[in-house]
Amino acid sequence: MQAFKLFRPDWPTTSVVFSSPHSGRDYSWSFLRQTVLDERAVRSSEDAFVDLLFSDAPEHGAPLIVASAPRAYVDLNRAAEELDPAVIDGARLAGHNPRISSGLGVIPRVVANGRAIYRGKIALTEAETRIETCWRPYHRQLESLVEEALARFGESILIDCHSMPREAIESARAGGRPRPEVVLGDRFGTSAGGEIVDRIEQAFSNAGLRVGRNAPFAGAYITQRYGLPSRRRHAVQVEIDRSLYMDEATVRPNADFDAVRRLLGEVVGTLTQIGRPGEVPLAAE
Repeated sequence: MQAFKLFRPDWPTTSVVFSSPHSGRDYSWSFLRQTVLDERAVRSSEDAFVDLLFSDAPEHGAPLIVASAPRAYVDLNRAAEELDPAVIDGARLAGHNPRISSGLGVIPRVVANGRAIYRGKIALTEAETRIETCWRPYHRQLESLVEEALARFGESILIDCHSMPREAIESARAGGRPRPEVVLGDRFGTSAGGEIVDRIEQAFSNAGLRVGRNAPFAGAYITQRYGLPSRRRHAVQVEIDRSLYMDEATVRPNADFDAVRRLLGEVVGTLTQIGRPGEVPLAAE
């Protein structure tokens, strides 16, 4: 299985890098034979079509890296050490980890709504193979893209692209506030400079989208690993409401897909402007 697809601009003009770690949809026949789920159910944890929504990035001078392997097979937004003994035979649990406890380690045990992927366990050697062939190549390439931006522009701004189930954002409506259509996660101000996050929020708001921050998604492994604002490395997770552009039950684009794709293409263009020379704030936050 190919680990990722990389789409580079003809010439990089911005320090912004786009990553889509959960939109992989290369479901091998051997994996589909392992899972107890049907082909539709196993896709429920996939950020379906997110790579297409952000596909204009190279046209605006920014690279886009896209996972090939599906999230149900290996989760690129988890640490390689987050092994779940409940699904990996021979794995050891080091301390309490809520993601592993809920079945969402680097080799997931469940998909959406807690549905088990396997009838039993997989071998530790198989888990290690998935990490070596998919997880490590993706992160080597992502690290390289971030370092290239840093070397060329003196700053890197990673946009970590995701989608969120409609039901997951109902909890963000506390106090009668309208449900956000986009949630930005900067790990409560620790993974990116405040001015950069403000400008990212403004880009989505100016496109007519309701934006929230850090609830219910504050960012996971990728924002934690690549977001080091004191070193001029910024990382922000972007979650898009799936119901805007797809039918979640059938995992198919809905009637609004093309319009949402065009809208987000315009947002991508605005986001890349944040990382153009002379646009990025000089002071690290």
